[in-house]
Amino acid sequence: MKISLQNLGKRFNRDWIFRHFNFEFQETGAYAITGSNGSGKSTLLQIIAGAITHSEGEINYSSDSKNPYQRIAIATPYLELIEEMTALEFLHFHSKFKQLSHSTDEVLAAVELQDAAQKQIRYFSSGMKQRLKLAQAFFSVADILLLDEPTTNLDRDGVEMYHQLIQQQRAGRMLIISSNVPEEYAFCNEIIKMQDFK
Repeated sequence: MKISLQNLGKRFNRDWIFRHFNFEFQETGAYAITGSNGSGKSTLLQIIAGAITHSEGEINYSSDSKNPYQRIAIATPYLELIEEMTALEFLHFHSKFKQLSHSTDEVLAAVELQDAAQKQIRYFSSGMKQRLKLAQAFFSVADILLLDEPTTNLDRDGVEMYHQLIQQQRAGRMLIISSNVPEEYAFCNEIIKMQDFK
């Protein structure tokens, strides 16, 4: 699935965050979106994911699916987890909306949370929560993976785990990463600078 943005713009109240955004994301490309705080990186990802609407322009998905958003997975720092659930319950719940590519046990093992499978998320550290967010995104059956500041709250081992997930799970997918940390997007073949769309 390709994503085409035509003259896309977003404003909050009277302030334009970005305007005249024209770009086509290819099916298996890897893209980094960079820019200063408040430049619209996260906002753009949310628009692509269908979480918020744009103010002007068009966004088109070249998909034969009636619901292209079903083919998009996203992980962001502001994504809320259901903290009353255990990690295992959360993944089972998530799988009712988006199929997982692996068993829940395999998913938890991949992000080194297998020992916390029965632990309520409210007792997770911020790093453990980020691992779970990455797990539900990377292991969703989805053609497009949107990641916003993916190594937020991760320690050195967690950052290494992130790079392993990229290597193992990126094949055949479109990746769009919002970040100002080169280590998070060094593998991307195209960098989009939000300041170019002001």
